[in-house]
Amino acid sequence: MSEHVDAPMRQQVSSPRHPRALAPANLILTILLSVLGALVGVQVLATLGITPSTSLIGALVAMALARIPLTMLRGFRSVHAQNLAQTSISSATFGAANSLFLPIGIPFLFGLPEMIGPMLIGVACAMLLDAWLLYKMFDTSIFPAKLPWPLGIAAAEAIKAGDKGGRQAWYLLGGVGVGVAGAIFSLPMSALGVALIGGLAAMIAFGIGLLTGGFAMPLFGLNLSAMYLPQGMMIGAGIVALVQVAWIIVKARRRSAAVAAAPSANLTETAAIAIADRRLGRAFGLGSIGYVVIAAGLALGTGLFTQMEVPALIGFVAFAAAAAFVHELIVGIAAGHSGWFPAFAVALITLLAGIMIGFPPEALVVLAGFTAATGPAFADMGYDFKAGWILRGEGTDPAFELEGRRQQLIAGMIGFGVAIVVVAVAYPIFFANGLTAPINAAYVAAINAGIDGDTAINLLLWAIPGAILQLLGGAKRQIGVLLATGLLISSPLAGILVAVGVTLRVLLKRFAPASVNDAIEVSAGGIIAGDALYSFFSGAFKAIRF
Repeated sequence: MSEHVDAPMRQQVSSPRHPRALAPANLILTILLSVLGALVGVQVLATLGITPSTSLIGALVAMALARIPLTMLRGFRSVHAQNLAQTSISSATFGAANSLFLPIGIPFLFGLPEMIGPMLIGVACAMLLDAWLLYKMFDTSIFPAKLPWPLGIAAAEAIKAGDKGGRQAWYLLGGVGVGVAGAIFSLPMSALGVALIGGLAAMIAFGIGLLTGGFAMPLFGLNLSAMYLPQGMMIGAGIVALVQVAWIIVKARRRSAAVAAAPSANLTETAAIAIADRRLGRAFGLGSIGYVVIAAGLALGTGLFTQMEVPALIGFVAFAAAAAFVHELIVGIAAGHSGWFPAFAVALITLLAGIMIGFPPEALVVLAGFTAATGPAFADMGYDFKAGWILRGEGTDPAFELEGRRQQLIAGMIGFGVAIVVVAVAYPIFFANGLTAPINAAYVAAINAGIDGDTAINLLLWAIPGAILQLLGGAKRQIGVLLATGLLISSPLAGILVAVGVTLRVLLKRFAPASVNDAIEVSAGGIIAGDALYSFFSGAFKAIRF
């Protein structure tokens, strides 16, 4: 079936009505879950340095409410209402922690408390734009709905199993058991689950990056980060990925022109792709303008305009907007293919680029916060839309799919709105106790240390192989970005589990009967879900004890 849900040839006579995000029961649950998700996200990030995945918590709460014999709760029996619940809490968690609390901690640690308020407003706008852009770009050539988006598969399979039960539920529960058991022993079990369902070429590149980054020092005494190899590779791969996106948009415009000139009777799959990618071009243009406006607003609100000459200020706004867009695309690509996204590391790379250009420290503080804010909300919405796409029939009913995605956007925006309020109220308490995101110290240290000529040369040299790999792999495989992602994460255990998953996947596809292969995706979703659930509860418990 097509990846593109708005093909005219697939219209149905009528579509079922999707639950409304603003219906009273859904709205109340959305707000309550969003408050919980935002508080947990900020607390766990500040104390442990990670952001827990709360998506499944929202779905489980909705499932539990559906079992209560009250008329007002009957609507939660719908898998689509449960999808709205998981969308809202997940949006609030990642939005509050990664897109809001983390960025405003940078000016706090740098000794610029007067920048916190303007920074919060700016990154909140960037977060909302982030989510809207994914809404427009989802199910296009860059971010097709058929990308793995592994956490989305896990959420969808959990919801489906809870609704239908049967053999699929046992496959899921078995996967959850494996995921929890491995997580108890501190194994990154989501890496195994992702390897079973991710794109094969992307998973191989990701696994090689994880293994290389993890074993380079213990086996060969090579500190790849000190050589700036991962950072340089990501710079090269990211630049080529941006060019590939631009080329896709150019081709989409050509297809649109061809479709417009053709008789309506000749509408085919190409026409469907052109219609979907037309959204992509408009989103890319509006997103670029939006990021320029937000960057200019940050420069105005934080007082940078009083410290920089006009040409330097214009250059900063242009660079910050471009860096935010590139950061968003890289994080989205990595999340869509692997379920892992190096948002912190890529933001640090853009900061290093700003240091190389020579922006003043205050501008670098704004740059670090602005770029760090873009990407996490974008990636998280991709997971949620993937879950909804599966639950709505994988695009078989275009009208229902688009309506459901629109309701998910509303639920997500409610979650983001709650996150803004929670962070605005909570951050003074956290900062007063010296609690910020641990990665903020690395950003501040980089700004204070600056960068020398040798570092710049290393970044540029390693950018070349990153660019070549991304070019050879093409826009669909994204092996340059995924290899660099693995290098930046640098987890040998994750690399081993990815290798095990890829090997198991190849062997099962070659020798196992079709019935076994059909169970792999459900079981893989369960492994990811088990890892996420254990991480959430153990992280929340540790944060409370802290």
